[in-house]
Order: sequence, then C-alpha cells, then structure tokens
Amino acid sequence: MDYLEIEKKGEYTIIQMNRPKVNAINFQMVKEIREAFKLMEEDITVSGVILTGREGVFSAGLDLIELYDYDKTKIREFFIAFGLMYIELARFSKPFICAITGHSPAGGTVIAITSDYRVMAEGEKYGIGLNEVAVNVQISTNLIEAYSFWLGQSLAYRFVLEGKLLNSEEALKANLVDEVLPIEEVLPQAEKRMKHFLTADKNIWLNTKTKLRSEWLNKLNDQNEEELEEALKIWWSPEVRMKMQMFKAMLAAKKNNSI
Repeated sequence: MDYLEIEKKGEYTIIQMNRPKVNAINFQMVKEIREAFKLMEEDITVSGVILTGREGVFSAGLDLIELYDYDKTKIREFFIAFGLMYIELARFSKPFICAITGHSPAGGTVIAITSDYRVMAEGEKYGIGLNEVAVNVQISTNLIEAYSFWLGQSLAYRFVLEGKLLNSEEALKANLVDEVLPIEEVLPQAEKRMKHFLTADKNIWLNTKTKLRSEWLNKLNDQNEEELEEALKIWWSPEVRMKMQMFKAMLAAKKNNSI
C-alpha cells in the first residue's frame, strides 16, 4: 500500500496512516483504508486494530486541494467511497482504537469517531472536531448521528453548527476522546488499552460492542441518494468553488513562502 504501514504485533495490528505531509485524505487513501480494514475483519489471527498517524498529525482531513480538481464523475465516486469507508469502520466488529498523534480535524475526526477508544496527544495546537461547516463541506446525517452518540445531542448540535475545532483538553471534557497524553505516550497507551480489551472473552466483547452501538448503527443510511445529490450540488456551486479556490491559493502561498 502507498499510504498505510501495517505492523502485526501478536494478537493485534497497528495501521499507520503515512501520506506526506499531513495524511490528507484523497481517493487512494480511502481505498487503502477500506481494503486494510476488510482484511483485518476477515483475518482470524487479528483480534484488534490500532489506527495511528504521523507525529503531530493523525489526519488533516480531506485533501481539498486535490479534490477540487476532481471532475464530476470522480468527486461523486469519492463521496460514495468516503461514506462507505465511514460506515465500514463504524461496523468494524473487533476492538478498534485510534492513537491520535496530533491534529485531526474534519475527515480525521470522521475516522476517529468510528473507533471504540481514542487516545489523543496533548497540546493547544492539536485540533479535533467535525468542522465541515467552517471548510464549506456539507456534513451528512450519518456523521451527525455519530457525533451525537459520543458527545450528546446538545453539544453535537452546537459544535457542528459552529464548525468548532476542540483542543485536546476540550475534546476530553466533551467525551470526544478518552485520554490525553504527551505525544510520545499516545501509541504505547493505545497498545496498553488494546491488550486490556483482549483479555476479555472474544465473543462476549464483540457481542457487547454490537449491543452498545445498536441504536447508532441502526440509524446508518448506506445509500442516501438525496444527501449525496445535495452535497454534490453544494460542492459545484459557484460560491463554494470560489472559496475553495481562495483556500488553494492561500496554501500555495504558504508553501512558496516556506521554500
């Protein structure tokens, strides 16, 4: 795989997202994540999965610079694949922990909220949250339901409309993450937690996870054509395209100034 590094460690597997520079999510990364978790689900020698990122960043979210240049067919295919990736991760039956090694906005949060346990690097500079409203991407009902599952409806409502990014301490207080630690301790603690999960009887643990998630998973909509068309219409609107073009220009300027 181009963007994932997979390491088997006894009963569990560590998957590291490794797409330079910030693990921005493009079509290829979505395909690789879906493929990797399908393999992990089917592999009877894998009892659990830890997903982590690069130092300082878990995932910076959607690669809006690359996605901006997708034609209408490819962006439709991407939105469908991204939605299916989220559903497949949410339905992943085995213990699943995210070791959030830094910044994790928008698409990074989409991935993180599908896990059973989240350990995040401490620090004001690291943000996490479904800030789609702030970056001009239409959020889906599926994602709102997941946010509400973890945060409660009141906080989810407020944070989604605000497009709020939470720092690690705010995320801990809001129950968006379970632990906050120095960055060098994040993955070791995720492994410690995974080993604890794996001390339980496998069938009891899996059955209990299913029961705990039943209300959330029963609300998932696999094929919401109306929402897809709505998102695509907004994506191609002149106002949103102009804002994305300005965003691209800003990032290009930053890159040039850093050379």
